[in-house]
Amino acid sequence: MIRELGRPGDLGWVVKAHGEMYAAEYGWDTDFEALVARIVADYANDHDPARENAWIAETDGRRMGCVFCVDGRDDGTAVLRILLVDPAARGHGIGRQLVDTCLEFARKAGYHRMRLWTNDPLQAARHIYLSRGFRLTGQEPHHSFGADLIGQTYELALR
Repeated sequence: MIRELGRPGDLGWVVKAHGEMYAAEYGWDTDFEALVARIVADYANDHDPARENAWIAETDGRRMGCVFCVDGRDDGTAVLRILLVDPAARGHGIGRQLVDTCLEFARKAGYHRMRLWTNDPLQAARHIYLSRGFRLTGQEPHHSFGADLIGQTYELALR
């Protein structure tokens, strides 16, 4: 089930799950968890419900994934943020459902384009993005979260 974020514990779960899963899977440090905490705090403190939303995927009442759609603050662009699917729930289409929910919302909200930033080790997410029509528009090596990474920007025209 995909539902809108908003129940007590949702915000904290998003931060905790990202911190724990990315540390376990990629060895990323708490700088990544801090980045997610800032994204979540900014959303919680100052989002426009007509232009921004977030969703939680649940299986048997347990949070298993999330995605956020926020205003890019420029030129009709929405930004897909912090997509996550718990390893125990992968392979069941939850990531695709979350991305599709985000895209549908962005189109209905009147955005013309969606952008996202990710990093090269996140192959499953990249596969979802490419299957939905996103195209790579830029990449740059960086050292973040305790790792050498290649940051990648993807965009999709929504109209």
